[in-house]
Order: sequence, then C-alpha cells, then structure tokens
Amino acid sequence: MTVTPPRPRLAAPNASRAVPRSIWSMAFTELWERFSFYGLQGILSFYLLYSLDKGGLDLGASASAGIVGAYGGAVYLAQLVGAWIGDRLVSPKWVVLWGGVIIACGHVLLAAWPGPTGLGVGLVLIILGTGALKTNITSIVGFLLDGQSDAKRDAGFSYFYMAINVGAVIGPLSTGFAQNQWGFHYGFGLAAIGMLAAIIQYALSLKKLPERAGQVNNPLPRGKLVAPIGCTLAALAVVVAGSLAGWLTAENLSSVVTLVALVAAAGYFAVILCSTKVTSDEKRRVSAYLPLFLLSGVYFGFLFQKFTAISILITDRVDLDIGGWSFPVAWITTVSPLSAVLITPLVARLWGRLGPRQPGPAAKFAIGLIQIGVAYFFILLVSTVTGNGTIPLFLILAFMALAGSSEVFVGPIGLALATKIGPATFRAQMVGLNFLTLALGSSLSGLLGQLFAAIPSTAYFTIVATSAAVLGGALLLARKPLNKSLHAGVSAQ
Repeated sequence: MTVTPPRPRLAAPNASRAVPRSIWSMAFTELWERFSFYGLQGILSFYLLYSLDKGGLDLGASASAGIVGAYGGAVYLAQLVGAWIGDRLVSPKWVVLWGGVIIACGHVLLAAWPGPTGLGVGLVLIILGTGALKTNITSIVGFLLDGQSDAKRDAGFSYFYMAINVGAVIGPLSTGFAQNQWGFHYGFGLAAIGMLAAIIQYALSLKKLPERAGQVNNPLPRGKLVAPIGCTLAALAVVVAGSLAGWLTAENLSSVVTLVALVAAAGYFAVILCSTKVTSDEKRRVSAYLPLFLLSGVYFGFLFQKFTAISILITDRVDLDIGGWSFPVAWITTVSPLSAVLITPLVARLWGRLGPRQPGPAAKFAIGLIQIGVAYFFILLVSTVTGNGTIPLFLILAFMALAGSSEVFVGPIGLALATKIGPATFRAQMVGLNFLTLALGSSLSGLLGQLFAAIPSTAYFTIVATSAAVLGGALLLARKPLNKSLHAGVSAQ
C-alpha cells in the first residue's frame, strides 16, 4: 500500500516575505522623489553659473554659491517643520501626498518659467514640499514595520535607503544627460516627470497603508493653533520685508540659513540638557555628542562643496571634451554618492569582522574628516601643478571618489549614534538634531563657495585641507574620553 505524503503547507504570503509588500511601494516612491531632488541638484549650480548663451543665468560665483548653499540648508530645515505638521496637525499619509504635489509644481515651474523669478518660486515650492514629504514617509515606513522582528525591520529600512541611493545616482545621470543634449529646462522637466511618477506610485498605495499613517499622532488642540499660525505669518512677514528692503540677497542667503540652523540646534540642545526628565547619564551623553554634532556639520560643509566651490572650479577650469563629445557636467557630482554606495558594503563587512575591536564613533568621525582632508590636499596638488591651466577630467573624478567615499565614516555613524544615545523622552529630537548637521553643512558649503570665489584657489584648498586634517587629528586624540562619555549608562557594544 502506497502512502501519499502530505502536501507541504504553503506559508502565508506575509510570513514568507522578507519585508511587507507596502515597503516596496514606499521605496519606489522615495526612489522617484530622490531622482527628482538629486536630478535638480546635479544641474542647479551650473544653471546659475553658466552664461546666458549656454542656457544659464550667469549670476556669478558668489551669488550662485549663496543660493545653492541656502537652498540645501533650507530643505533640511523645512523637514523639521514637516515632521511637526505630520505629528500635530495633519496625518502623515496626507502630508506626504500634498508634499509630493507641491514638489512637482516646483519642478514644473523651473522647467516652464525661465529666469530668476521662475527659479525663486520653483525652489521655494520644492523646499516646502520636500519638508513635508521626507520625514513623514520615513515615519510611514516605521509604521509598516511595527511588530516585525529586528531582522525584518533592518531589511525593510535597508531596501528603503537602497532606493534613496539609487535615486541619488540615476537622477543626476538622467537630468545631466538631458541638460547636456537639449538644455537645462529639459533637465528640469525630466526631474518633474520623476516627481509625477513618485506621486502616482504613492497614490496607488494609499489604501494599503496602515491605519496609523492616517492618524495624527499628537493632535494640537484647536485653541493652541493661534500660536503656530502667528509664528508662521510673522516669519513670512520678516522674509518679505527683508527681501523688499534689500537685506536678503543671493550673496547672504547662506549666512542667514546657517544662523537659523545654529539657533535651531542651540534650542534643541538647551531643551534636552535643561529638562528634568533627562538623567545625569543622558545629559553626559548629549554633552559629548555636541562636539561631534559641530564637526559633522563642518564635515558636510566640506563634502557639499561639490555643489558650490567644486562646481565653480569645474565651470572655470575642467575640460569636459572627450573625443568631440561633451561629458555631462552633472555626472561629475554623481561620482561622490556612487563611491559612497560602492564602499559601504566593504566598510560594513570590516566593522562586522572587527566586532568589539572596531573604532568608536569619535574615531570613525575622525577618519572621515582626515580622509576628506586628504581629498582636498589632492585637489590642492592638482590645482598647484596645473596653475591657471585646464584640469584633466579624470583628476576631478578621482577627487570626487575620494571625498565622497569618506561619508561612510560620518553620515550613517551619526544617525546610528543619535538613535542609540538619545534620552528616552527625547529620542526623536536627537534624530532631528542629527538632521540639522545636513542643514548646517549645506548652508556652510555656500559660505565656503563664496570664499573660494574671493581668494586664490591654492590658498582656499590649503585652508580647507588643513582644517579638515587638524580637526580630524584633534578628534582622534580626544576619542577615548569622548567615547567614554557617549556610552555613559549604556553598553558600548
């Protein structure tokens, strides 16, 4: 008698799936949003710098650096406001949707409305929309992974951030090609198409989002709406008055955004360190994080010069001609995030093999600063040897790879540190603080770009390279007491 073996039971779809299906929808939404964001950023500097006959606005080096630096800083500052709106006023699900619509409108205006006015209105809309979308879509990813194992949460966020990196690479590659072949406004139009794809992708997934995504987590009572509305109107009035009076100019925008970022950071630190809900060990950890916060802001200021000082250098001195074909200028800046993506698995494997013997957070920050300092010593050597002549393209690409790959020692380390050492009652604020390093770095890159335009390039690169190396060396010397304080009351593992 033949016994038929029982048929194997199929696992439920959600049980066999590494991550929930909705994660992929959010990942592709983010991919297209980053495609449009970095696609614009890859060509924005050159749109401001290029002469009118090349399709640019010819605003000059100082004004261009100021606008690009202020734009980048304002995008990250706006995300703090967007997070507050998604937590207190409107559910994250709808904040993300309307944020995407506002971003798309900004890109369409940039594509269809030539000149400084179209530029200004378009960038403001993109700043506001990105502020609404970015933090809230990340929150939704967290909601989708609620109740999952740590392994599945890590896998879900890994796919999500992989989408960010993919968008950051293919965006400038695509818009850079379009700009190179047909002009800047075709590049802007391609970024707009990418954002429309993000909206469609997200809209199709709205009904599948968890119930929590449609709820306001900590609703603000109606009686308390007056204060935030009043503050918003007052801020708008100050901006309008400053613009009409001539106090806000393209040249000083980066200074203003840098000041706002520093004031916001000081407010965060003050609230946390003065709170009675924070223990002495927690305050010790936050105090130790302060120098790393400042040095991280300086590091990103050096890194983001690819959009300011280095863009000016490329415009003035780099030969883009390869056998009669012009190398798309936006492709140069793409080398930086691409090198970071490629080196990340290698460095992650190294940390895994070293285990408890791996460097602490302060030492990793120091390595990042020293490496980017070496990159600027390299470009200093190139600039010195070539004098006022043309710089070969492959040397700029080598610089971008060396500088970009240093981010693996600072960016992800700062985020992981903020989530680990933050006080229990202020964990979200610590993540917000870490976000401010990007705002500070973006606006600082604008100031550095203006300095580059004002002094000889060899003197400038000497200052930047030496500053990075000295700061990295000093942090390396102070790593032991800093790491000890960073782990006060928590495990160092």
